[in-house]
This record gives sequence, C-alpha cells and structure tokens, in this order.
Amino acid sequence: MERATLLRLLRDVARGRLKPDAALHRLRALPAEDLGFARVDHHRTVRCGFPEVIFCAGKTPAQIARIARAIHRAGTPLLATRADRAAFAAIRKVVRGARYHAVARCVTAAAGTDKRRRPAPPELALLSAGTSDIPVAEEARVTAEMLGCRVEAIYDVGVAGIHRLLGHTATLQKARAVIVVAGMEGALASVVGGLVDRPVIAVPTSVGYGASFGGIAPLLTMLNSCAAGVAVVNIDNGFGAGYLAAMMARP
Repeated sequence: MERATLLRLLRDVARGRLKPDAALHRLRALPAEDLGFARVDHHRTVRCGFPEVIFCAGKTPAQIARIARAIHRAGTPLLATRADRAAFAAIRKVVRGARYHAVARCVTAAAGTDKRRRPAPPELALLSAGTSDIPVAEEARVTAEMLGCRVEAIYDVGVAGIHRLLGHTATLQKARAVIVVAGMEGALASVVGGLVDRPVIAVPTSVGYGASFGGIAPLLTMLNSCAAGVAVVNIDNGFGAGYLAAMMARP
C-alpha cells in the first residue's frame, strides 16, 4: 500500500466516510503477508517510500509469480530484478501490464493510473564507460525511473576516449545526481567526480580481462577515488545505484 493510499484511508476514517472495521480489513496484509516460502513486506512503502523489490535469481518462476501477485495486488508498483524470460512469463500470467526490459533483466508493472498532476521528476544522469557495461546501467535506469526520476542515459563515454564525455558536461552539471557504471580499471567515476558538484554513485562492473578479477579492480579504484563526492555500490549492482540516486534526487 502506497503512502498516499494509506493517508486517504486514514482521512476517510477520520471524516466518517469509512468504518474502522472496513479500514482494518483493507490493512489486513500489513505489515507482511506470509506466503510460506516468503514474507512479502507490504509495509515497506510506508517506511521507505517504495515497495519491496523482487530479486529473482535463485527463486523459481512459481515463487516469483506468487510474490509479484502479492505486491501488485496491494496496489503498489512492481519491480523485479535479475529476471529471465521464464520469470517474466510467470509474472505476466498474474500481473496485467507487466513489461520485460531484456537488457536490464527487469520486469516492471505500474500501480495503476493516477491522473493527479505531479511535479516534474528530478533528473539523473547515467553514464556507462563502455557498451559492455550497458546491462548494469540499464538496471540502474529502470530502477530510478520506477522511483519517479527522469534519466538521461549517456553510454560508451569511457576514459579511453575522454572527448566523448566532455561534450556532455552541461548535462552532468544540471543533474541532481550522476550514476557512473564502469568496468576495466573503473577510472571514469573519478573523472566525473572532478567535473560536477553533484553526488556521483559509482558502479563497478565485472567487465574486464583477467586482472580485473571479476570487478574487484574497478571496485578498488572507485573506493580509492581522489575525487570527493563519489560513493560506491557493489559490483554489478545497478539496482542499488539507481535506488540510491533516486533517494538523493528527491526534493
């Protein structure tokens, strides 16, 4: 249940439009719904501003579908990460309007139409050092957009051709936050940190040759950045970067 929905429910009770027993019935799934193999945290939207997200890796399609149905039935947006097509097929059977983002490996579904006028969404800039980093960057983009941000994606602007990045300086400087996704040596985050007065969220990826050690090399580079204002998430964690950037960008 989203915060706005809960607030309307409480106001209806206060004004006598809804009986307390009826409100209690609608709140029956809070704070958690026990599915036997999972406890779906319906209270998370109230606490954190966004519902629980499904991490699909390691779950069966049947488990994913039941969790997705529970989340969407509660009237909240759905985001499932690290989803393959089998997971999407299972979700699509129980959630109308579910959409698969193949590159990002995410499944999304809106909570429903809300025609109220909303303020302009905060802007984020999203960079990938190379084309091979795009899947992780797309996971960050889908996540940030689900959390209400507008994302300007600029891909393949790594330090091997630094001129490709410098032409986008104005875009970076007007963003509320910048996400930088890079493998290999991971130097792009430090370069961007030296160009902007905005938070930079660095995402090391597992892209690289042997001495990259599956992303440990760019991770260490980013953690040792000489540029102030650079925060680092885990290797290949586009979801974490998109979520953090959206939280930073909120007014």
